[in-house]
Amino acid sequence: MGINLSNFLSSKSKNKRMMEFQDLDHIDGVSVSSVCANLYKNQRDDLVMFYFRDGANYASLYTQSKIISENIKWNLKQNPKKIFSLMVNTRNANCFTGKQGYKSLEKIAEEASQELTKKQKQDEDQPQKIKPKEIIFGCTGTIGEVFPEEKIKNKISDLVKNIKYTQNKYIWMKAALGIMTTDTQPKLAMEECSIGNSDIKIFGIAKGSGMIQPNMATTLGYVFTDANIPNNILSKLLKKNITTTFNAISCDSDTSTNDMVSIFSTGKIKHAKINNINDEKIKKFDEALNKVLLNLAKRIVADGEGASKFITVNIKKCKTDNDARKIAFSIANSPLVKTAIAGEDPNWGRIVMAIGKAGVIMNLDKLSIKFGNFSILQNGKLSINFDEECISNYMKNDHIDIEVDISTGSKNFTAYTMDLTRKYIEINADYRS
Repeated sequence: MGINLSNFLSSKSKNKRMMEFQDLDHIDGVSVSSVCANLYKNQRDDLVMFYFRDGANYASLYTQSKIISENIKWNLKQNPKKIFSLMVNTRNANCFTGKQGYKSLEKIAEEASQELTKKQKQDEDQPQKIKPKEIIFGCTGTIGEVFPEEKIKNKISDLVKNIKYTQNKYIWMKAALGIMTTDTQPKLAMEECSIGNSDIKIFGIAKGSGMIQPNMATTLGYVFTDANIPNNILSKLLKKNITTTFNAISCDSDTSTNDMVSIFSTGKIKHAKINNINDEKIKKFDEALNKVLLNLAKRIVADGEGASKFITVNIKKCKTDNDARKIAFSIANSPLVKTAIAGEDPNWGRIVMAIGKAGVIMNLDKLSIKFGNFSILQNGKLSINFDEECISNYMKNDHIDIEVDISTGSKNFTAYTMDLTRKYIEINADYRS
């Protein structure tokens, strides 16, 4: 099954408010395979396997919704030292499927472990027996539909057969397309850095377009590195960097039942040992990981359902981090703000409204607001430089920056969101077809 060219070409030709796709190449220790399991009516890749032939250290963050999918229940229950495979299906969320959904994963994991064990015996000098618990799952799609166990099981042998140990941009693109639902474009990102004198790669792919405001993670995001970093440090790095990246975005203020962000470390690069998260040797890796996560998170917002504009909300000089975050998301999630921006209306009164409903105590005499470089409010009063015509012209841009200066402290927070258009309603009124 090849790339869905119509989807790919249309996404490349659209003005998407993000940089061009990054070309991911080979990364040691990761193999990628994707197939069509006929989960959709149309023929497309909808089942993806990531295989770590020597195992990988890992860490994951999941939705904090009180209703979670069966695959997240499975992932939380397993606690292996290393992961040998991540399997991701689209079209079906495996949520509200009860015992059937969970038992399906048990059977799929058993089948996959057997096939991968055969692969080990075929290809490895010292083959390992891969256990079902060493396989985790990502699921995305419609909630409450019977999980297609047989369709997925029947394609596992093809997935394993398609495994290639050398990757290229085509294979990564195919995988990124294979995990999409309502997305119009794949999301890929990469950075290179160093740990000591060793060169390190960090690759990432993600999917997400709607039902997006995170709570510990969001959508599906997977990061892969050839560094050798222990599970506990990976977990701390992920938690640290998720706050300003995946947890700083909102498309429609809804948190999914399936949200998941994971990082996998293959350990193929032999660098100096990392003992703790404060180790100076990991500083550049930490910075590069943040760049990959932020890149993916921004791509999700840029591809938000029906989005015509990418919006950055910068909140400055708050008393606490929580205050800054509250105000940022109050603006980012306001339907009135989002529709005004969709209509290219510089209605700053809606920004004031959103700031007020955040419930943060402030001194209005210190409040300042900007759209881009254009001052609107300054120290609680309409700016002497206010020019509605210039601001109206600014609102025609694909990128809109909103800056709010509270001037009660030193804490800042940036949120990323999109506008709310008629297209969003059309997509979600017809989501299941």
